Amino acid sequence: MALSKEQIAQRIAKEVKDGYYVNLGIGIPTLVANFVNDDIDVEFQSENGILGMGPFPFEGEEDPDLINAGKQTITALPGASFFDSALSFGMIRGQHVDLTILGAMEVAQNGNIANWKIPGKMVKGMGGAMDLVASAENIIVAMMHTNRAGESKLLKECSLPLTGVECVKKIVTNLAVLEIRDGKFHLLERAPGVSVEEIQKATEGDLIIDGEIPEMKF
Repeated sequence: MALSKEQIAQRIAKEVKDGYYVNLGIGIPTLVANFVNDDIDVEFQSENGILGMGPFPFEGEEDPDLINAGKQTITALPGASFFDSALSFGMIRGQHVDLTILGAMEVAQNGNIANWKIPGKMVKGMGGAMDLVASAENIIVAMMHTNRAGESKLLKECSLPLTGVECVKKIVTNLAVLEIRDGKFHLLERAPGVSVEEIQKATEGDLIIDGEIPEMKF
């Protein structure tokens, strides 16, 4: 059974380690803060100027002055700090962020990512994605495996304008966990109830399957 957006975020939360500084991009990545284990110390950064972002607030407890880069209301943990965009991108460009989690429209098997523009459609701007993918050493992409037409978003080559080149390390989709190595997608885990054959059919790029592929654990 394919994962929900919340389950994708829950699986990615297992990749977050104690002491990490983590940037959460717009969309599915913003949900990751809701699922990180309480026994580890993590600082979530949002590029609009907050370090120490907490989970989403409960209904009725929202503060309209506290928002993330996607303009969603958030919470701030004790000790959180607020700053301008110049300082925020100084943190990013200075490689002070240990892990970047962001969404994508397409990912190629060589690690290229396209996540900011569809030609011919209005776009508000590229946001901070280009800085993030250019500066981060560790990038995990949260995305759906296929588009609404059922076409693969894990490709041999991206067809959309690129955000970054050869930068993606790991991908968590609604069907699988994959790692990019040696210019190919390597299947690490599959969603509960999803077969390897289903993942193969949904992946246009070269997919390496080595031995028995375990189901994801949450």
